[in-house]
Amino acid sequence: MEARRKHGFGAAYYRVGQLAIEHRWLALLLSFILLGVGGWVGSGLRLQFFPKDLSHLAYINIYLPEDAPLTLANGASAEVERLTERVSAEQRRSLQLLDTYIGGGSPRFWYSLAPESRHANYAQVVLALHDKHDTQPLLTALQSRLSGEVTGARIDVRQLETGAAVGLPIQIRVSGEDIASLRAAADGVKQILRHIPKATRVRDDWGDDRFALQLKVDPDRANLAGITNLDVAHASAGGINGDQLTVLREGDKQIPIVARLRLNERAQLDDVQSLYVYSSSGTQKIPLGQVSRIDYNLQDEVIRRRNQFRTITVSASPQAGVLASEIMKQAQPELTLLAGRLPPGYRLEIGGEQEKQKDGFRQLGIVLLISSAAIFLALAFQFKSAIKPFIVFAAVPYGAAGAMIALWIMGAPFGFMAFLGVVSLVGVIVSHIIVLFDFIEEMHAKGEPFEQAVLDAGIMRLRPVLITVGATVIALFPLAIHGGPLWEPMCYAQIGGLTAATFITLLLVPVIYSICVLDMKVVRWESEQPIAEPAMAGIVR
Repeated sequence: MEARRKHGFGAAYYRVGQLAIEHRWLALLLSFILLGVGGWVGSGLRLQFFPKDLSHLAYINIYLPEDAPLTLANGASAEVERLTERVSAEQRRSLQLLDTYIGGGSPRFWYSLAPESRHANYAQVVLALHDKHDTQPLLTALQSRLSGEVTGARIDVRQLETGAAVGLPIQIRVSGEDIASLRAAADGVKQILRHIPKATRVRDDWGDDRFALQLKVDPDRANLAGITNLDVAHASAGGINGDQLTVLREGDKQIPIVARLRLNERAQLDDVQSLYVYSSSGTQKIPLGQVSRIDYNLQDEVIRRRNQFRTITVSASPQAGVLASEIMKQAQPELTLLAGRLPPGYRLEIGGEQEKQKDGFRQLGIVLLISSAAIFLALAFQFKSAIKPFIVFAAVPYGAAGAMIALWIMGAPFGFMAFLGVVSLVGVIVSHIIVLFDFIEEMHAKGEPFEQAVLDAGIMRLRPVLITVGATVIALFPLAIHGGPLWEPMCYAQIGGLTAATFITLLLVPVIYSICVLDMKVVRWESEQPIAEPAMAGIVR
């Protein structure tokens, strides 16, 4: 050990350690700069719940107006297919296949993808590419092209989600009872989002009101004429949509024969009143206009509920390269003001990625607290002291600060995976410090003076710590570079945290330990030999 103190890298560490222990309060204050920089950088990081992983699969959702027939959905999907193939050729992306579903979503081919319910105004196109690295560039170009060239349809080009399904990343829910008040509040939310340049495709899940025609039957006139509401329904539906009379069999085919008005006889809405209504209980017939009148109005095609309350969900998508958290950060002050102006009984809630992120971080935070408490109890039992576990945990914030700085340098967002990387640092840092403490106690048992025991323990742990941390950091670089956006934040957080924690373990922990022993005297040290430094003399355990 004497040779390692005087030669090589161990000698340099010993001299630096002596200097740090001698000026321990200054070293501790300088270390607070790292914490401050880490906290400042961390507060400015972009937030993201779960990054999209690389995948060779993607899909396109096509929404038409609520009253659109299936034929229009078929035509829109054909136009989307044509443009997708053209954009793929222009971008030189290897598109493998297209699979289109009309009137409903595809079967579940991904665990977080819920199939869309069947309705005539919806179509879905599933894409498969040969190279998963081509997916994101193709989808970015495809969204812009489809939104600009396919008219009369709302188109969402989506990547597969990793983790819990979020759907559209920006969602604001307005709940209440009165439809008019809900519509007004939802319009206010949409105006807020439309004023943010980075937000695109702002809409709500109720859709626009649909023009509706209703036949208002006069019950007194109908009763006098012997006509029922069912007779009126049969006459109007048969004249406009057709009434099947029979089926013509031609080989193995069955061709329905339908009777309805000629095209020129049903071209205008008022033509329905020219129909004759036949009584089902007699032989009389009368014009439909004598027992009914036409009423025109706008009505809601879809009314959605959440937790038994009528709820309109306003959603939007960020532009390429923009995170949902950046848009929500701009919209939050105005949304708070709007929520304060809502009538009693109405509420505004934030959903989408921000809601999922809060739930995920809260659950991960609970796990971290429980784990930290368990580690603290184990350390207190092992060291037979309630102070030494705090010295162990004192190095953890520095590892988190290093992780924040690494994420900021690499431009990676802070999300669930980065949080997971920071949490995993706790176990690594604590394990290194426990072993270092064990060596300090071993040197203490041999009767070495305090400063020499602390630094000798650091010299003995120097090579194993550097080798293990270096091997881990080097092994993380290929995953960070080629693993895709899902793994990048976690890798960068661990690389920065482990690098900072290495120096913290070897230098700052001896400094903190020295302060606790020599100055604050909350940890007692017994030594049979006199301590070389006068300030260290007379300390007993």
